This record gives sequence, structure tokens and C-alpha cells, in this order.
Amino acid sequence: MSRIGKNPVAIPQGVTVDVKDNVITVKGKLGELTQEYADVTIKVEDGNVLVERPSESKDHVAKHGLYRALINNMIVGVSKGWTKELELVGVGYRASSQGQKLDLALGFSHNIILDIAPEVKVETVSDKGKNPIVKLTSHDKQLVGQVAAKIRGFRKPEPYKGKGIKFVGEQLRRKAGKSA
Repeated sequence: MSRIGKNPVAIPQGVTVDVKDNVITVKGKLGELTQEYADVTIKVEDGNVLVERPSESKDHVAKHGLYRALINNMIVGVSKGWTKELELVGVGYRASSQGQKLDLALGFSHNIILDIAPEVKVETVSDKGKNPIVKLTSHDKQLVGQVAAKIRGFRKPEPYKGKGIKFVGEQLRRKAGKSA
């Protein structure tokens, strides 16, 4: 039984939700998102979005919670936005951005230059004595997560010294290394 799917999604001020032909469209001050759906019914009633399932089958129950969560993420995205922060831990690891290009120096023989999608705003913070931080901001939660995972994949944190690209606030499992 999906308990997430039963909760209504409140529509904040300045956000419009339109449901038509198995496609839901959410518009807000930060942008517009669309999502196709199947096997559930979506209704917009007095400032709330309600997701209902036709039966108690396993597939319908799973999609009930899934589409409710996706719609909530879309509404939060177009009203507040989503942000992911990545921290570069390691000697000589640097990051700089020029427009939508992210330039990463991660200890390889060459710098990695990554073109970021136009929907994602990229910002780098390099303070003296602190690790460089890459901030990704967008109205699309899935896209921010995908770009962040791609950047993190260039140099995942290793368990002995913790060097690599990690999310800010992420707890790493550390190993002891060789014992003398």
C-alpha cells in the first residue's frame, strides 16, 4: 500500500498545473516541466494535485507513489529550484567555469572540460585554504542529479584518503589502510 501516493501535492502561488492526454505540465517562475504518465489518474482540485490508482496491483501501487513524487519534485523545482553541491578533495584539484563550460583539474594529464546543459546553472567557489566547490542549480531535479553524477564519476572518492569528488555533506566509508 503506497502511503506517499495518497498524500495530495499542494500547488503554491504562481505555479500552474495542466493535465491533458496523459501528460502533466507544470509552469512556474523558474521554468516549465512536462511528464508523461500511465496507469494512474491525476486530478487538480482546489489547489492540490491528487494521484489515484485504478487497482491494488503491485504495478499500480508502485506507479502511484512514483508519479506523486515526480509531480512534487516538478512543483518544487519550478517554484524554488534544486541545488547540488560537489566538493573537490585532493591536492591540486581545481574547478573553474566560463559560462556553461566546467573546467576540472583532477590530477589527470589533461583538464576535463565538460559542457553543461543550458537548463543547469553552474558556479564554482574557490576559497584559499578550502576545497573547491561546484554548485549546480536548475528547476529539473533529474537533470541536476544526472549532471552531478557525471561530474562525480570522473574521480569518485577513494576510501583511504578520501580524495576525489564528493557531495557536500556526504559521509564516506573510510578504511584503515596498512597496519604496521
